[in-house]
Amino acid sequence: MSPLITTAELAGLLDGPPDSRPTVLDVRWRLAGPPGVESFRAGHIPSAVFADLDTALAGPPGEGGRHPLPEPAALQEALRLAGVDEGRLVVAYDDADSSVAARAWWLLRWAGHAEVAVLDGGFAAWEAEGRPVTTEEEVPAPGNIEVRPGGMPVLNADEAAELARDGVLLDARAPERYAGETEPIDPRAGHISGARNAPFSAHAGADGHWRAPADLAGHFAGLGVDATTPVGAYCGSGVTASSVVLALEIAGHPAPASLYTGSWSHWSRDPERPAATGHEPG
Repeated sequence: MSPLITTAELAGLLDGPPDSRPTVLDVRWRLAGPPGVESFRAGHIPSAVFADLDTALAGPPGEGGRHPLPEPAALQEALRLAGVDEGRLVVAYDDADSSVAARAWWLLRWAGHAEVAVLDGGFAAWEAEGRPVTTEEEVPAPGNIEVRPGGMPVLNADEAAELARDGVLLDARAPERYAGETEPIDPRAGHISGARNAPFSAHAGADGHWRAPADLAGHFAGLGVDATTPVGAYCGSGVTASSVVLALEIAGHPAPASLYTGSWSHWSRDPERPAATGHEPG
């Protein structure tokens, strides 16, 4: 199935028979606040359930980074509370660049749930089109999803370093963080040596919709990605890099890209791991 769903397609499904309606996850989140749940309570897509990035879509911060993978049992509980069922479509959206929605998409795929899509254009597109918005918070019937980890490839720190040497490792952070010119969050500035900068902001157009597959394919070809080269991605904490994995799938890349889930927030904690600076050739 397509990893993206249009607002019109989602609206049609929500108007359909109850047993065929998708589970909709509102995953709005902002690094500097305010909490995404406040936006959800102010208005959301009807039937949507709020899923918090920090508590539902990640494990506790620590040695594994700022947004490590959640324990499978904890993720299963959170998804069941959100009403996620085996075999039922899940649609995720945020109100920014869809990178948090991409994290939800990636995490469900990693958990073995293939029926998941990101709302193209997110909440902004839905609202701009005058589609219904509600402040009512539904309590869904508990879902029956079984979390089966391993549905998407992951990298540890050593594997990420190896991929930067022998394949293509894409750093999804802004150019100034990649270059080590600034680091507002993590212990050290810089990037993994050999990684190529691929800012997540390049995946969407000015209207907030994802770029066309051919445009994204050309974008990644310019970064040295082809059908035969192993490719992976990382970012600050493993969230926005999920949008690189999603963008590669939209672009038609034949195999899922690997994700360094700990990302720079994990790498930079270890003083033994080098931090490169400046801009490397693509």
